Amino acid sequence: MMEVLIKILQFLLSIAILVLLHEFGHFTFAKLFKVRVEKFYLFFNPWFSLFKYKMGETEYGIGWLPLGGYVKIAGMIDESMDKEQMKLPPKSDEYRSRPPWQRFFIITGGVLVNFLLALFIYSMVLFTWGHEYLPTKNIAYGVVCEPIALEMGFEHGDKILLVDGKEIEDFQQVVPEIVLERAKTVTVERSGQIKEVPIYQEFIPRLLKSSRLFSLRFPLIIGFVADDSPAKNAGFEVGDKLVAINGVEAKYFDQFVEAVRSNINQNVTFTFNRNDQIVDFEVTIPEEGVVGITHSSLNDFFEIKQLNYSFIQSIPAGINLGINTFTGYLKQLRLVFTPSSKAYESLGGFITIGSIFPGTWDWQSFWMLTALISIILAIMNILPIPALDGGHMVFILYEMVSGRKPSDKFMEYAQIAGMILILSLLIFANANDIVRLFNK
Repeated sequence: MMEVLIKILQFLLSIAILVLLHEFGHFTFAKLFKVRVEKFYLFFNPWFSLFKYKMGETEYGIGWLPLGGYVKIAGMIDESMDKEQMKLPPKSDEYRSRPPWQRFFIITGGVLVNFLLALFIYSMVLFTWGHEYLPTKNIAYGVVCEPIALEMGFEHGDKILLVDGKEIEDFQQVVPEIVLERAKTVTVERSGQIKEVPIYQEFIPRLLKSSRLFSLRFPLIIGFVADDSPAKNAGFEVGDKLVAINGVEAKYFDQFVEAVRSNINQNVTFTFNRNDQIVDFEVTIPEEGVVGITHSSLNDFFEIKQLNYSFIQSIPAGINLGINTFTGYLKQLRLVFTPSSKAYESLGGFITIGSIFPGTWDWQSFWMLTALISIILAIMNILPIPALDGGHMVFILYEMVSGRKPSDKFMEYAQIAGMILILSLLIFANANDIVRLFNK
């Protein structure tokens, strides 16, 4: 329960920061061009507000519905649908009285802030914590394949060399490279030989639903033995190194796990190297499918690369990371609008977003995820859908090119249609979350 609460608190804090600064972007440009801002709200406030305060011409407040926020700009057809104001003659301090280029900056202010904020956060995270990753070439024992990877033609112990002829420096980027770049082949080293594994596109929809494709293979050296466990009772000790299972050579942790899970209520003989002495232990595998051990630290087997940045170095590195994240998410979005990929089935709502935060409070993870969500918000807001910033941008660009401004009545209908579409997408994404919860 505490983990869930921490996830929720991180999610709400992250959204509050991003929404506040997004709306501040609109607010800033409106004020710059002397356009009246009637309301500035964090979160929506249907029926009532948690807090509100009037200062000058603007009412500032906090709503109770954490689905976003808004600034009510005078003379603009927005989610408030204030038709009465639009029936009156335009005033000099209203949005509709401003030239198209000023209205364009007012509309794009939120997206601009979200993108620049992400670049700033990435830069400061790299400056504060640096960047730690596992180089693909440092995976000395190969990978452990999930069932879908085995179906695709990979095998346990494969060492990933190339994806479509390109070396992938960071192991965590191997699967995104396969999926987002629509890779055709993966080159692996298998038992000392170079093999090409073809990637068939019919696997992509399943890859999008799968939590992972590979995990790391490493030798089993016992790091902990639980008291009063089958392993303890059999004689396992910390530091024992696996060498065989039922007389067959085996030294990897995944082999140990598979042997335990596939031999419930049966006796299994494990052979270990203890201080250069070979010892055998017979264990009856309990119904739970665990024997009460954990492996030693993975740092014993893998060389992690740590990159540290000075303040000056962190700025271009953060910008580069932000741009790569931006383009990567655009590629994911492309899959969503490709029906054959069935990526739309993987769309998630608030539960999915909230679940990506860790169950313990980690500021590095919090800021990295906040930067990611900031980029997602920027991209989603520039989609050319009426009621979103992108929809308003399209209409303003049309006006700039054609010299004709869409009528207020057309804008009202477009706003309503856009809100219906957005609400439908919101319901669909959150319904996916609920279905996934029941299917667990």
